[in-house]
Amino acid sequence: MKEKVGKSQGADLPIQETNPTKKQKLSESEVIPKLSLSKIDLAEAMKKQNDVSMFLAGKVISTLGKNSNLVFSPASINAVLTMAANRPEEETLRSFILSFLSSSSTDELNAVFGEICSVVLADGSASGGPKIAAVNGVWIDQSLSVDSSWKDLLVNLFKAKFDQVDFNTKAELVCTEVNAWASRHTNNLIQDLLPQRSVTSKTKWIYGNALYFKGTWENKFDKYLTKHKPFHLVNGESVSVPFMSSHKNQYVKAYDDFKVLRLPYQQGRDDADRKFSMYFYLPDKRDGLDNLLKRLTSTHGFLDLHNPRYKDRVGEFRIPKFKIEFRFEASTIFDDFKRSNVLLYHKSFVEIDEVGTEAAAATAMKKSTGACRPIVRKRIDFVADHPFLFLIREDGTGTVLFVGQIFDPSKSD
Repeated sequence: MKEKVGKSQGADLPIQETNPTKKQKLSESEVIPKLSLSKIDLAEAMKKQNDVSMFLAGKVISTLGKNSNLVFSPASINAVLTMAANRPEEETLRSFILSFLSSSSTDELNAVFGEICSVVLADGSASGGPKIAAVNGVWIDQSLSVDSSWKDLLVNLFKAKFDQVDFNTKAELVCTEVNAWASRHTNNLIQDLLPQRSVTSKTKWIYGNALYFKGTWENKFDKYLTKHKPFHLVNGESVSVPFMSSHKNQYVKAYDDFKVLRLPYQQGRDDADRKFSMYFYLPDKRDGLDNLLKRLTSTHGFLDLHNPRYKDRVGEFRIPKFKIEFRFEASTIFDDFKRSNVLLYHKSFVEIDEVGTEAAAATAMKKSTGACRPIVRKRIDFVADHPFLFLIREDGTGTVLFVGQIFDPSKSD
């Protein structure tokens, strides 16, 4: 018989199961806190968080992803940090998170999360759009007091699974439960989010997020056109990998020393206000990725300023198929996590082929005691046969779900 780790006090349901366009009658205790930001303030806050996502990408890639494949989810990390910032007793941690996310208040963070939840993370598969699942969870030690308004916020705004557990005697069991929860909500793509012995009797709480995305290209690639070609590595060598190709016009644009390709995903019938795309940022030089990354992560609004909005004719056109996964612990990048006595674990996966993309991510943070349209006459070649950056983004809000880089598509980790 499976031993219970604690008493669940919230729903373990995907966020997207709540239809944001359908009004539901809530009991007084279930009313979601009113978020008071104006539309203008909310739009600015969203832009700010998108810049934070790019800053985070720069730090993660420059620290951990030098000359290697990498993928992670800023959206998943942001969800966990936003939940943690709302705990009343954690003033020091809240100040750190607000500074880290360049936010003025928890109200601002909550408003951004509410917008992402209702617009970006709603599942669109029933109407032919991307399959999206996003869930949150909180596991708090039973010895700690629980403020009722805080718990209501987590359960109603964040739709979080809320468990009071016994870390003192059942730490390993809780770890197993959190990992199983993350795996279950990512189509089993994220395994062992929390490493062995990472949860101990000194653990006080864990905040978790799991995110799953599966989208079909608006224009699928013909499999018979997929051929093995060389992909050039930064060390001068090359590997033979399958490249997808197409003769159709593409959302592509050439800039001074790099090109951008946007591949839209099939839009759902009910998705009039949102659209997902995958972006590829390809430097002209085979060793130009570092310079491109610096520009992308340091230029305010870079993504919006370099967004192909119209289709153009392409000449030679190839992008590689790839499947990669990546994991990291945030204190290896940001010392402030150590100083706040918290550890943040993150793991992500992405795979693209002729049909579309499947991607997943999970994040767990724990605390322990002690520590105008231009006229284009020339065809644009887009041959991604050397290292490039990529991201998956909701175009309306600009929310970045996943970001990463490919140095060697023949490797999966």
